[in-house]
Amino acid sequence: MAVIIVVTEEALRESDVTGITRLHDSPETRFHVLVPQDTERNLVTDFIDHLSLFELKEAWEELTRRPDPQEARAEAGEALAISLRRFAEAGAHAEGALIGDDPIPALRQAVNGLEADEVVVVTRPHAVEDTFHRDWASRARDSLGLPVLHLYSGTNRLG
Repeated sequence: MAVIIVVTEEALRESDVTGITRLHDSPETRFHVLVPQDTERNLVTDFIDHLSLFELKEAWEELTRRPDPQEARAEAGEALAISLRRFAEAGAHAEGALIGDDPIPALRQAVNGLEADEVVVVTRPHAVEDTFHRDWASRARDSLGLPVLHLYSGTNRLG
């Protein structure tokens, strides 16, 4: 039985789940979804990410909005519920949990506790983190010692 850990910063789209389950199409594969409660967002980094994608309206909203920790937790809970539902709709067995802002400690614990075979990280493009290899996937590759696949949410692009 293969155990695949999926870390995502937002609700997985149907296309994300389809892509992940196609890579691991054994009915015995188990998925464990982790969603960070992004309560300590880096507003400057988010602002630059939006600018790099020419998302001017979103960049301005990031700069002028203060994150509310309770709202961040609620959004993470909703993202987890939607993601688990989409795995179930795809006929895959999945469970999951909310984790702290930095996913690497919880990811390390899950990899060891579940004896995971692979990690799949699903994020939006992040210009600063991706460029300097400080994104979750790069950090996971550096510290876990097992295969880590980085997918950009809603696309067929690899990070």
